[in-house]
Amino acid sequence: MSTTSPRSSRRPFTPRALAAVAVCGALALAGCSAPGSGNTTQPKTKSASKISTDPSKAGKVTLSVWDQEVRGGQNAEITQLNKEFQAKYPNVTIKRTSKSFSDLKTTLKLALSGNNPPDVVEANQGYPDMVTFVKAGMLLPLDSYAKAYGWTKRYPATLLALNRVSSDASHFGEGKLYGLSQMGEYVGVYYNKTKLKKLGLTPPTSWSQFTADLAKIKAKGELPIQFGNLDKWPAIHTFGVIQAATAGKQEVRNLVFGTGSAKWTSAPTVQAAKTLQSWTTKGYFPSGVNGIGYDDANKQFAQGKGVFDITGTWEAATLKGPMGSSLGLMPTPPTSKGLATTGGESLAFSVTSKSKNPDVAAAYINFITNAHAADVMLKTGNLPAVPGKAASSLSSSSIEGQMVAGWQKISAADGLVPYLDYSTPTFYDTITAALQNLIGGKATPQQFTQTLQDDYSKFHQG
Repeated sequence: MSTTSPRSSRRPFTPRALAAVAVCGALALAGCSAPGSGNTTQPKTKSASKISTDPSKAGKVTLSVWDQEVRGGQNAEITQLNKEFQAKYPNVTIKRTSKSFSDLKTTLKLALSGNNPPDVVEANQGYPDMVTFVKAGMLLPLDSYAKAYGWTKRYPATLLALNRVSSDASHFGEGKLYGLSQMGEYVGVYYNKTKLKKLGLTPPTSWSQFTADLAKIKAKGELPIQFGNLDKWPAIHTFGVIQAATAGKQEVRNLVFGTGSAKWTSAPTVQAAKTLQSWTTKGYFPSGVNGIGYDDANKQFAQGKGVFDITGTWEAATLKGPMGSSLGLMPTPPTSKGLATTGGESLAFSVTSKSKNPDVAAAYINFITNAHAADVMLKTGNLPAVPGKAASSLSSSSIEGQMVAGWQKISAADGLVPYLDYSTPTFYDTITAALQNLIGGKATPQQFTQTLQDDYSKFHQG
């Protein structure tokens, strides 16, 4: 997951208003171009009037779908919706291939390059994946389907913009639509209520209280933060929330979208790197964190090993099972600069340009993102990008209620910043390797930030 973007309205919460404010802040910056990008020939789609929105008329169809909804609640919602879609359209068989986020990133480009790619895939937004796929002509523009199904009425324009790519595939945030995301998401702080109470602590309400509590927890013989970075990408989120707290939301947005004069070697970002490295040396993380898998770390947290767990809302359902009422979730505690944390919306479901059944593929995407699907997502512990009716009946003490309330709070504060790996086509590989070196003590904070800046400068200088 990448990994994903940001708001501005101060209106009272409603499901649609919430989704609208959840991303518009950073999207004001998202139309920045990638220097040196050339033109690309894009696949053409039929007009909305010629689209069949009834899969039952398509004859016998096998729809190949690649997704990364492999975790507890994610797998539950997509499994249920797939069964419902096939029950509604018995002529359609969904051939599902589910992969972890890392595996999907590794294998998807090769799959799309072949002669028989999947019909529907989840594509990560930003330069490394979606923009690259569009430039290569691998994804089908979905604007006609958006018109046929009314997606522009269902989704706020700001959410749709995250899945738009310019006609020359030089930048994202505007242009044609290449996917639809099921879920909103943000990186928050999960906490063990029982452990906090035993330690005489309460959920921190500020960043300074949070960091002070880490030292207190360690002094009392408990593990402050459960964390595993064998998969490499989890550290993007951990560093992301520290950087947002240290540098502030606007500097992070400027860095990711290439606006202004911000540099990865700025003093606040160097300080964020120092903080992450110091949390390692002080024992706030488990020993040997680079050798611990993400899923294993979360299992350890669910079993009571660790007071805090910094990760995304996509993990709520998985943690809820074993932890029950002991599980709490809050947005990253605010600093004097305000509330800021990493997040946006989930990977986009896209139709591949070589799909033999694009109308059925688009109907499937419509089905798994409609109002009913939103309720299924909530009931399985997920955060839909546009919450449905079920959101209004959530208990404030439930993990789902806390998750939606956090989404509301972050949105009202204009506090969501984009995923760092959006920054350049090669940034994911650069930052994940650099973070492992930083955490492992193989690079200083200054060397770490210079590595990021070198990648960034090379891209923006064309």
